Amino acid sequence: MKKQFGFTMIEIMVVVAIIGVLAAMIVPAVIGKDDQARVTAAKSDLMKISGALDMFKLDNYRYPTTDEGLEALYSKPSGAKNWAEGGYLKKEPQDPWKNEFEYYSPAETGPYEVISLGSDGQEGGEGYASDLSTADI
Repeated sequence: MKKQFGFTMIEIMVVVAIIGVLAAMIVPAVIGKDDQARVTAAKSDLMKISGALDMFKLDNYRYPTTDEGLEALYSKPSGAKNWAEGGYLKKEPQDPWKNEFEYYSPAETGPYEVISLGSDGQEGGEGYASDLSTADI
């Protein structure tokens, strides 16, 4: 006679219960962190754009004007003589909430300022809706 191998119903129920307990502990810690992750991603994007603007300045001896905007980083503006082949960014940058970044040059806080309007897409706001700027990072 051959012996059959497999899991009993009780063993399967114990494993499912353990998975349920682990999920009950982990899910609440993860849920609600998506807004914080977007803020962190927006700050990272601002630093990346800032680096691209600095590279533009190294090549062209100036930052893009407000009129040229961030488009000067992925599409050659008419006034850029030493624009890098392929550009400084691959495409138009958008913040994690799918809004365009605002760009000003010169700015009150320095040679340029790039701003994300936060989760609400409007100036001002509090919490996750507050504006993020290169002046703050």
